[in-house]
This record gives sequence, structure tokens and C-alpha cells, in this order.
Amino acid sequence: MTHILVDTANTFFRARHVIRGDTSEKVGMAIHIMMNSIKKAWQDFDGTHVIFCLEGRSFRKDLYAPYKRNRKEMADAMTEQEKEENDVFWEVYDDFVDFIKTKTNVTVLRNARTEADDLIARWIDKHPDQKHVIISTDKDLNQLVNENVKQYNGVNETTITHEGWFDAKSGKPVIDKKLKAPKPAPDTEWIVFEKAMRGDPSDNIFSAYPGVRTKGTKNKIGLQEAFADRKEKGYTWNNLMLSKWVDHDGKEHRVMEDYERNRALVDLHAQPENIVEELDQTIAQAIADNKSIDQVGIRFMRFCGKYDLNRISEQAQLYVEPFNARLVS
Repeated sequence: MTHILVDTANTFFRARHVIRGDTSEKVGMAIHIMMNSIKKAWQDFDGTHVIFCLEGRSFRKDLYAPYKRNRKEMADAMTEQEKEENDVFWEVYDDFVDFIKTKTNVTVLRNARTEADDLIARWIDKHPDQKHVIISTDKDLNQLVNENVKQYNGVNETTITHEGWFDAKSGKPVIDKKLKAPKPAPDTEWIVFEKAMRGDPSDNIFSAYPGVRTKGTKNKIGLQEAFADRKEKGYTWNNLMLSKWVDHDGKEHRVMEDYERNRALVDLHAQPENIVEELDQTIAQAIADNKSIDQVGIRFMRFCGKYDLNRISEQAQLYVEPFNARLVS
């Protein structure tokens, strides 16, 4: 079996940023890109069931107050026109969520204290022997890629696997412009380590060691050298981790403490035990509530008509199948 895991808000709202036109055109194309992404992943990877993962208020905000605080600042800085468009997009998004919850047989996961990424990661952990395709543009999910997990980006149409990056249309390797060679598969341990060290400006996570080099010098240890010593935790690891630095407010930081804080924020396998229990309960409830809704095709056509999705309507049978497939335990 192959589960198609949709990072729902990411897929819908990221599509918006690659579309030109007025608000109604953008909304229609955002839905179109999402529907196409699901259809393609379903067909290319022999999908058997679709799971839509939704956002909640992240527990990370309780662990680290600045977490994603910049998102509100960005929203406050919008022009009136941008705010109006944003409101329309949220209305359509909520309508889409209601559609998949009440008119289709897909599984919809939402936990009030976790993000979609957490649900995706935990679903995969709970189904280790099955195959999974994550639909998302979020590079944070690269850390989940392995032999049974692929990530498909429906916006730039690339697929990331444990063998490398591939063009979803041609199947050919994606060429790294700097390396001038095929982009290698994600090193999942390195991804988590580097992000925990460097932080993530997009999520307002500050660096554990500002200015640290990737590759060290004769007199300065870099991230690569410390990473190579992560299992032995010898001199190189400790030399970096026990370093101290002072921020602009005069507060002293120890790298190890900030690194561990950041790792708890970025590692999708490092949620607190109580959060893991909540995720498990959310997943178990969704499985227990396995839906059996009939006439999904008719309901799908009505949704398409509401948003003038004419090209999808013309090939409705190809698009409906993923929304009609029930979860097989």
C-alpha cells in the first residue's frame, strides 16, 4: 500500500505564490495545482489512500516563545488589498477542508497542538512497513525521506527519494547547478543537525552558534567536523558544543544548550512524549472513524463547478479516484 500524505495548507498556499492574475484566478489555480499534485502522485506511485494533514497551534510556541512570531508581523505588514486576498484564500481553504471532511473518503488529520509536519511524521512512524508519498514544498520534510518515503513537490514538479532528486515529468535526475551533477539524496541526519545549529529564519528560530562555518579552518572547528564526531562525542564535538557566545543584549549562550533547544523544535522525531501520545490518539481516532461516503463523484463535480474547475471536470474520473478510496487497515 502507498499512502499519499498531503501537507494541506502548504500545498494550497504555496501554489498561490506562483500564479499571476486576479484573486479568483489565483484561487482556482491553487485548487487546480493541489488536485493535479494529488492525481499525479496517486498515478505515479500507485496510491491506495490519501491522508490530508492540517495545522493546529504548535506546541513549539510553548517551548520557545519567538517560534513563528514573525508570521504575525508579516501578516500585520500586508496592504489592504493583500489582506482581502488573504481572507478570500482562507475562506476557500476552509471550504476545501469541509469538502474533504464531509464529502470524500480521504482521511483528515488535525491535532490542536501540533503542525501538519508532526502528523505526517507520526503517521509514517506508525506505518513503517508501508510506502508513503508526501505532497509538500516544505524542505523541513526532507528529513523524513527514506526507502519507503518520497516527497513530491507539485509546484516545481520534483520528487525527492532516497536515491536523489528527480524531475517528476521526465524522471531524469535534477542537476545541482553548483555541483553540476545530479542532486544527491537528502542526508537526513545532517539536515536536522545543520538546522538545529543554524536555526531557521523563516520560523524565527535563532542560530545556536551564529557565524559558525560549515567547514572548519586550521584554528576553528566547523559543523562538518563536529557532525563527523557526533557518535563518539569526542574532542571535536565537545570543542564546538561547549563553546560560548554573547548576543546583542549581552546574554551569554552555550552552544549545546541552544542546539538542544533548536533540535526539539526542528527534529520531527523529537516531540515530547505527551505530544506523541496526542498524535497517536488523533491517528487512532481517524482510523477508527474510517469513512464510507457514497456518490463521491457527484459531490466532487459539484465542488469543481463551484470554482469553475472546468479542465478537472472534463477528466473527473481520474481526479475522483483518490478522493473515493477508503482506508484499508
